[in-house]
Amino acid sequence: MTPQGRVRRRSATAATGVLVGLTLLAGCTSAPQRPAPVDPGVPGGGFRLVAFDSCAEALKGLRTAARAYVGPWGFGGPVRADLTGGGAVPAMAERAAPGAGAPDAAPTFSGTNTHEAGVDEPDLVKTDGRRIVTVNGGVLHVVDPATRRVTGRLDLGTSTDDAVRWADVSLLLHGDRAMVLVSPQWAARPVGIVPGRPGPTTPLPEGTPTGPRLVLVDLAGQPRMLGDYRIDGGLVDARQVGATARVVVRSAPRLEFPSTDEGTDADRTAANQAVVDRAPIENWLPRWAVTGAGRTSTGTVDCGQVTRPATYSGTSMVTLLSFDLGATTLDDGSPVTVVADGDTVYSNGANLYIASDQRWRMLPALQERDSDPKPEDQRTEIYQFDITGPDRPRYVTAASVPGWLINQYAMSEWNGHLRVATTSGRDWGLRPKSTSSVHVLRADGGTLRETGRVTGLGPGERIYAVRFVAGTGYVVTFRETDPLYTLDLRSPDRPKVLGELKIPGYSAYLHPVSDDRLLGIGQDATEEGRRQGTQVSLFDVGDLARPTRLAQHHVRHGNSEAEFDPHAFLYWPAERLVVVPVTAYDPGGRGAPDTGALALRVSDAGFQPVGTVRHSQSTSDHLGTGTIRRSLVVGDVLWTVSGGGLQANSLSTLDTLAWVPTT
Repeated sequence: MTPQGRVRRRSATAATGVLVGLTLLAGCTSAPQRPAPVDPGVPGGGFRLVAFDSCAEALKGLRTAARAYVGPWGFGGPVRADLTGGGAVPAMAERAAPGAGAPDAAPTFSGTNTHEAGVDEPDLVKTDGRRIVTVNGGVLHVVDPATRRVTGRLDLGTSTDDAVRWADVSLLLHGDRAMVLVSPQWAARPVGIVPGRPGPTTPLPEGTPTGPRLVLVDLAGQPRMLGDYRIDGGLVDARQVGATARVVVRSAPRLEFPSTDEGTDADRTAANQAVVDRAPIENWLPRWAVTGAGRTSTGTVDCGQVTRPATYSGTSMVTLLSFDLGATTLDDGSPVTVVADGDTVYSNGANLYIASDQRWRMLPALQERDSDPKPEDQRTEIYQFDITGPDRPRYVTAASVPGWLINQYAMSEWNGHLRVATTSGRDWGLRPKSTSSVHVLRADGGTLRETGRVTGLGPGERIYAVRFVAGTGYVVTFRETDPLYTLDLRSPDRPKVLGELKIPGYSAYLHPVSDDRLLGIGQDATEEGRRQGTQVSLFDVGDLARPTRLAQHHVRHGNSEAEFDPHAFLYWPAERLVVVPVTAYDPGGRGAPDTGALALRVSDAGFQPVGTVRHSQSTSDHLGTGTIRRSLVVGDVLWTVSGGGLQANSLSTLDTLAWVPTT
């Protein structure tokens, strides 16, 4: 498992893992290789997690494992790296992308663009058609789409609590309940509001966790807090099926290493190892605190709910929490914890998978530039949990595949098989040797064992986008050109490449708009791979052996948040309307960026530009409050959301109907 951070400031508390941000380059393409023979004992081979026999055994194992990863600057040996304090540093921009593609929850309004139908994902705005809920500057706002007015406000912190005001905030919604997920960007003194009583904040007891904060809000009438839950670590992601929310948190041991530059590296390493040797089990177990129904309860994850693989680092834990959004308050979350790392979450509703990125092991090879990483240093571990019921998740099995994932779209379960797309090898330097693959694993309720694979995709390149649609797979790799591969995955033991399309640039997000049309959002590029601005591409995939691009819409010098976060992408099937935020920059730096939401109507043959929505009423300043980040549909109105507020536009003409400020 991964060392959970390489600490420059030795006095800092070891926090969640620092993933090495690799400079991910690529090379030229060639024809994909035929699938290699499957070795059932290595990639995809299921492995067991076992519980510790006792807390004493857990402490001994965690100390021994963590000690091996301690160096003169804390965890990570001789390598120095800044501590992030919250979640891990994404290895690349695309890592942040959580999901898309679910059909609309109802024909009159659009839901969050999610990976799987029926599995909701947290986002910065939610609607159920009756209300629009969003959080801005630490304040939750409820907007009535009929009257186009703010009908409710709830301050989640104070006007001076910057940890709340500028935190990464997202939402889940169920009936008259909202769960607000607050992930502070830096450590701060914990402050909370007494649930059920909007008003001034009260300091929380010493020792209260300072990691993610989950707030259950009652939206019936004036919004009020029902529960406030905190836990050590950093928020990874969450999924919701019905009224049940599953929240994944990554944590690290709370260890205070000596702050000194005196002595040799060996002296400092020995002193840091002594800190590990003296730390009690409580320093590893995540603490939680929940306030609700007029009282506060605290505790730590039970040793009996902690499992481990055969090998682990003792420097990170992943905890899966479960909450009923229909309850009157929050409970302890029924935590299930694995001594492992976790970076990517995928769920199809019945199962939830947590994938652990191991790219930090490639750091020595990266430092030597043209040195090839060892095969054993590049792998992704995947943990499967059964979440079919609302109760505590049941751990099922785990597996390991070579390479690393781009995001959650690199995983998809279909007909009892998990498909996983990865990139392996060195994709940096003058002569990259990377290649990409798709592994098919049988998820039979007891093991995750590989049944087949496709290898040799994009030699010298890396994956930029993946989309699995039933028995078909689409994979985009890139360095100088964009090969779009089409894969036949209907036979899990004989997956194969059917077609390949090479075009300039790349797609970073793929979205099916019909059975034979695929839409891509990415960047146009020169033949040398230099990016030229946002492009929207329409592909004809009716004949998978001969995919073609039918149309392209290019925004010169543009960038779109939808390129790395598909939640920013909207496709409204009733109008065949695509809406994506785009910011176009002046390459000479002489003018302000042009920001807005681009609207295109999709036909079978191409695109018809509809227009661009801009938030001219917003106070555009250095904080970018006028930058549109999300779009949604309620009835015949297109709503767009920025840091300054919400704007209502006619869905058919894009005429501005109303401006609702939230600042």
